[in-house]
Amino acid sequence: MPTTTWNRHHILSLADFTTTEYDTVLQTAASFQEVLSRRTKKVPTLQGQVVANLFFEPSTRTRSSFELAAKRLSADTLNFAAASSSMTKGETILDTAKTYLAMGTDIMVVRHREAGVPNAIAAEMDRLGVRVSVLNAGDGQHEHPSQALLDLFTITTIIDPDRPRLELLKGKKIAIVGDILHSRVARSNIWSLIASGAEVHLAAPPTLLPKLFAKYISEEADRAACRRQGRSQEMINSSTSSHSTPQLFLHWQLEPALQNADFVMTLRLQKERMTAHLLPSLREYHQLFGITSTKLQLCKPNVKVLHPGPVNRGVEISSELMDDPEFSLIQSQVTSGVAVRMALLYLLGSGKA
Repeated sequence: MPTTTWNRHHILSLADFTTTEYDTVLQTAASFQEVLSRRTKKVPTLQGQVVANLFFEPSTRTRSSFELAAKRLSADTLNFAAASSSMTKGETILDTAKTYLAMGTDIMVVRHREAGVPNAIAAEMDRLGVRVSVLNAGDGQHEHPSQALLDLFTITTIIDPDRPRLELLKGKKIAIVGDILHSRVARSNIWSLIASGAEVHLAAPPTLLPKLFAKYISEEADRAACRRQGRSQEMINSSTSSHSTPQLFLHWQLEPALQNADFVMTLRLQKERMTAHLLPSLREYHQLFGITSTKLQLCKPNVKVLHPGPVNRGVEISSELMDDPEFSLIQSQVTSGVAVRMALLYLLGSGKA
């Protein structure tokens, strides 16, 4: 395991992650990926600790991945389902979290359809003075840190399987295509990719990629940089008034984003989050922004395609391309997810023993 000291108590956002933290996660995940390749895939690292998966929103990959990761680390797991919980009787989210705290929970993995819920639970745990870590497993349209970290791990291990690290992506062109407006995955990926020095190109219809999105990202990136440097709020305000992020580019057409791209990340159309009729039809969306083998010819010859799932086949990506092992990293992302989430739970839990 990497010997770097881990000081982060909660993992709620990647906006202020440092290069050292990214590399620590990647190297720790690589160690656990090696463990998962053995016949005996379990280690006693978190034996005696309790990981509670508080999923207030449906999930397949993320929830199962965190549960398996905790079990591989020998932790005890508690799984919460909102539909069958006391919340149907009026219990609040914070009271639910306190109930799991009273059961001896050490790490809470939280997913909610509203942005800010994991932060609120983390603040309450801090207020109570307990050593409980909170890990954001996706909150509304805010962030999804573990998905972006597993995407980062998947990409960097393609480049250097033995020593994945952030600097490998410097100068690489990465296209993110799809429903960026509603995507928490896109926001977390933007932070990690900008931190790596990659050139990030966002492509979507204007209704799913407003111009204000670039301004928002630039201002948030400036604020995060100022916080990392310990600068004051006044300096943050003055910085965000004039600075922009030169690594981030917006396109309302697909072709400029794909031109000479090294990696393409496609995103699901999140129809459950759309409050207005933002697209003429799914067929038209696929024609203009769906990723196919033909459109990939604009990219570099060894381009790879990612998708966080679940996938709408024939909408964001063609079925043929999704199942093509030469280009698709979608199954590798799922596999990487267990190792990365083991790394995150390990880093949060190793200081609690």
